[in-house]
Amino acid sequence: MRQTAYRVILDRLDAAYTPRCIGAPHLSDCLRQPGSTTPRGSGAVYAQITQGIALPRIQHLVAISAGIAMTILAGCASYRAMPLPTAPTAQPLSRVSVDPSKLRLPALASRRFDPADGLDMTEVAMLAVANNPDLRLARDDLGIARAQAFAAGLLPDPQLGIANDYPSPSQPGATRAFNYGVSMDIMALAMRPYAKQAANANVAKIDLGLLWQEFQTAAQARRLFVKVRAQDAVLPLLYQARELTGRRYAVLRQAVERGNVAADTVTSALTAEQDARKQYADAQHATLQAHEDLNALLGLPAGSTLPLVDGGSAPRAQADATPDALDHLPERRADLLALAQGYTAQDAQYRTAILKQFPSLTVGFVRARDTSSLYTTGFQINLTLPIFNRNRGNIAIETATRQRLHDEYENRLNQAYADIKRLQADRSILVDQLNGAEAALPALKQLSDAAQHALDAHDITLVSYTDDRMAWIARAVEVATLREALAEQDITLDTLLGVTAPADLLTLHAPASHHD
Repeated sequence: MRQTAYRVILDRLDAAYTPRCIGAPHLSDCLRQPGSTTPRGSGAVYAQITQGIALPRIQHLVAISAGIAMTILAGCASYRAMPLPTAPTAQPLSRVSVDPSKLRLPALASRRFDPADGLDMTEVAMLAVANNPDLRLARDDLGIARAQAFAAGLLPDPQLGIANDYPSPSQPGATRAFNYGVSMDIMALAMRPYAKQAANANVAKIDLGLLWQEFQTAAQARRLFVKVRAQDAVLPLLYQARELTGRRYAVLRQAVERGNVAADTVTSALTAEQDARKQYADAQHATLQAHEDLNALLGLPAGSTLPLVDGGSAPRAQADATPDALDHLPERRADLLALAQGYTAQDAQYRTAILKQFPSLTVGFVRARDTSSLYTTGFQINLTLPIFNRNRGNIAIETATRQRLHDEYENRLNQAYADIKRLQADRSILVDQLNGAEAALPALKQLSDAAQHALDAHDITLVSYTDDRMAWIARAVEVATLREALAEQDITLDTLLGVTAPADLLTLHAPASHHD
C-alpha cells in the first residue's frame, strides 16, 4: 500500500504545473479525470493521501527543492576521464625541455640547460631533477598532501532538517505541521585549527621529503656521470690490455711449440690473457649498465645515447667539513627537516586525539508548528557521553606514534653525523691511495713509451714490451678507478652536508621544539 501511494504521487507531480492545474485548490482536484469526481486509477488509497493537500503548497515545495538542488549542483565537481597509456611515454632527449627557474637547488637553477653542445655534469643533474619518473610521483604525493591540507581547512557544513506533516484524512481546523532546524558540529569547529596545523605540517614534510629526494637524484646523476665518463675512459685501456696479452700468448705458444721456452711460461701467459679478456668483458657490461642506469634516472628511453662532455660544477672536496656545516646540520639536511615536520604533524594529531576525549557537541535551533497552528521556537543539543570509550584507544595510538617519530628523528640525526665522519675517514684513505698511484704513473708511462720505441727499433721482444706496457695500463686503470671513487665520495659528502641547500626553504621549515 505504501509503495503504491509513493509511486502514484511521483507519477503525478508533473501534473501540478499543467494548465489544467492552475488555480486548482487541491492536488486531488488537479489529478481527477475531466468530468469525474474521483482520482484517476488510484482508488481509495490515492484519495486518502491527496485529500486536503493544497496544490499551491506542493508547487511551493517543488520550487524550493529545485532551487536548493540547483544551488548545490552548481558548486559540484564534474567527472573527467583520464585513460591509462597504452604505449611507452618516455620522450627522447631532443623533446625534453628543462626550465631552470623551476629547480629549487641553487647550483642547478643558476645554469642554462642546452643539450645542443653536449651535457656536462650539471646539465645531467638538471635533467634528472626535472624529468626523473620517481620525482614525478613524489610531486604527485605533494599535490595529494596539499589537497588534504585544503580539505582540513574547510569549515564543517551545517546540518539542515526539514519535516512536513499533512493531516490524513483532513480534519476541520487542522493545518500542515512542520519542523525546521539547523545545527552545527561545535567539536569539529574546535578541532579545525589542530587539523589545519597537522595538515600544513604534513605538506611541509612531503615538500621537504621531495627536496631531499631531489638532492639524492641530483647526486646520483652526478655519480653516474662520473662513472660513465670514467668507464668510457678505462674501456680502451682494457681493450689494449686484452689485445697485448693475446698477442703475447700467441708468441709464447709458438715458442713452446718450437721448444724455445718452457711450457709453464705459456701457462702464465694464457692465464693473464684470460684475465684481461674477462676484465674487458666485465667492463663492457658495467659500462652498458651505467649508461642504462643513467637513462632510467633521467627518464629517457632505453638505449638513448647521451652526448656527455666534461665540465659543469665538479664536486667539492670535503675532507674537513666546516664546523658551521656540521653544527647546523639539522637545519641544512632536508631529510631531517622533513622528519621534524612529520613530528610536528603527529604532535597536532596527538592534541586532536586529546580533544576528542571530551563530549562531542552539536548545537542547533528549531522552529516548529503542529497541526493546531501552535508555533514553537527552541534549540537542540546532541551530546556524546564519554563514559566508556573517551577516545582512550586513539590517544594511546597517537602517543606511541609520536614516540616512534621522535626516536626516528634521533636515530637519523645520529646516523647522519656517523655517515659524514665515516666518509671523511674513508676519503683520507682514498686520497693517500690516489696520491701514491699518481706518483708512480709518470715513471711507468716513461718506461712504457721507451719500450714502445725499443720495440719499433726491434731492440726488445714483444713479451718484454707487453710487460712494461701492462704495468702502465694497470696503474692507469687504478688511478682512473680511484679518481672515480673519490669524485663519487665528494658528491655524497656534498649531499650529506647539505652544502647546496636552498637557505630560504630550509629556514622556512626549520624544526621547532615540542613539549608535552
